[in-house]
Amino acid sequence: MLNLLTTDQIRATDSITLKNQLVSSSDLMERAANAFVTAFTQTFTNPDDSISVYCGTGNNGGDGLAIARLLKEQGYERISVRIARFNLGSSADFETNLKRLELTGITAAQIEKDADLPEEDSDILIDALLGSGLNRPLGYAFKNLIEYLNSLKKIIVSVDLPSGFTSEGIIDQNAIVIKADLVISFQLPKINFFFPESATAVKQFKYLSIGLDEEFIQSQPVSWKLTEPADILKIIKPRHQFSHKGTYGHALIIAGNTETMGAALLCADACLHSGSGLTTACIPEEGLYALNSRSPEIMAILRYKNKILNLEFGKYQAVAIGPGIGKTEDDYIFLHYVIKNCTSKLVLDADALNIIAGKPDLLKLLPNKTILTPHLKEFDRLFGEHTNWWDRINTARQNAAAYQIVIVLKNRYTFIVLPAGDVIINPTGNPAMAVGGMGDVLTGIITSFLAQGFKPEDAAIAACYLHGKTGDIIYEKSRMHCIPPRYIINRLPKTIGSFIG
Repeated sequence: MLNLLTTDQIRATDSITLKNQLVSSSDLMERAANAFVTAFTQTFTNPDDSISVYCGTGNNGGDGLAIARLLKEQGYERISVRIARFNLGSSADFETNLKRLELTGITAAQIEKDADLPEEDSDILIDALLGSGLNRPLGYAFKNLIEYLNSLKKIIVSVDLPSGFTSEGIIDQNAIVIKADLVISFQLPKINFFFPESATAVKQFKYLSIGLDEEFIQSQPVSWKLTEPADILKIIKPRHQFSHKGTYGHALIIAGNTETMGAALLCADACLHSGSGLTTACIPEEGLYALNSRSPEIMAILRYKNKILNLEFGKYQAVAIGPGIGKTEDDYIFLHYVIKNCTSKLVLDADALNIIAGKPDLLKLLPNKTILTPHLKEFDRLFGEHTNWWDRINTARQNAAAYQIVIVLKNRYTFIVLPAGDVIINPTGNPAMAVGGMGDVLTGIITSFLAQGFKPEDAAIAACYLHGKTGDIIYEKSRMHCIPPRYIINRLPKTIGSFIG
């Protein structure tokens, strides 16, 4: 896992790095500038592009000055630098890099606090005005400049994070921030990059190592982590030569209704394609023909209206309930029966969550490590309305701890919230996957992994990653505008196989 650090922790990491590696802060700034220029020149490959670098007078501005110098050395001749002199002081590393810049022949223009803003005709703007050390509201001069730069409709690339944007905490949707087309961040992505409210400020981000003390980073007490491919390699295991279907567990999918059989078919088929040794779908009697036609490998238990089944839970290693089952009183009674009697690992999705939202006492009956997979609206129905994602994740952490459950809060970047309070962010997936049925597929994958013996935390982490990764592979190869969920299902076995060492 990649530890995601707060601003204070990054500042402490900088200090430890300077101490342990016996380097100066100016040397560390040079590393950061080199990393930025590497990423920038890989993206903007034309050295004839005209570039304006806007710098504050702190260390973020010092980064900008170093970047301008290095770009000039890389053959980008059309470089201009503008310094926002809105504060009385400047950092020592800013002054060091200003002197270095002057040796290249680039003369930095000064923007005074009450002066007219400069005309701008460059192709690309580099934003190095304000860094993560911002701890007070913007003054009017910075607000005016930022609004002006945004109004130019130029390509904007921000250094480390967009000026005015917060690294962590509630994102103020009314705040004046740079609207960056690309953010090139140092060492680690900022926590807030993964929140939906960041969309106006961060269209795309990259992060590159600048050699900060990795041992210290890993030693930090953190709640926020990012899944990496190495984590999946540790979770997914090869199949042994003398194994058999019983080795990989038996999953039960309770899903579908007369008009929602698609949810059951997608969920059960995803479970099958993710490696469950045996998959049984508990479906309404009207759905048997559809199930047999689509997935003859999947066994069926038929549900009849107003009849509680006597399910033999001991046969199953994992049970999922919810996709398309309905929200009637009969469905509530059946869900209550399943939750109370299930001895297997349990996954709740879709209508199961909507039922619980109306009958919250059911939360108290959930077995430890039950996995809930809500999307935004389902989550707020369960745990109350929220006006921002920072508070929403804090609520998820509180409830995951209170009920000892795993909450998979689905979004562009899915948040997997563990009972101990950790928040694991899934980096895979893309907007082409914003199609009905994707959540049913994810539930099927999670249930399959549980049946195969994965720990609930690992099942949720691996399922989210591989689900999104499959979508990324399909998108990268086809550039499809949207990806039907069945395409994900069909590609899943190959994606999972690629992570077996």
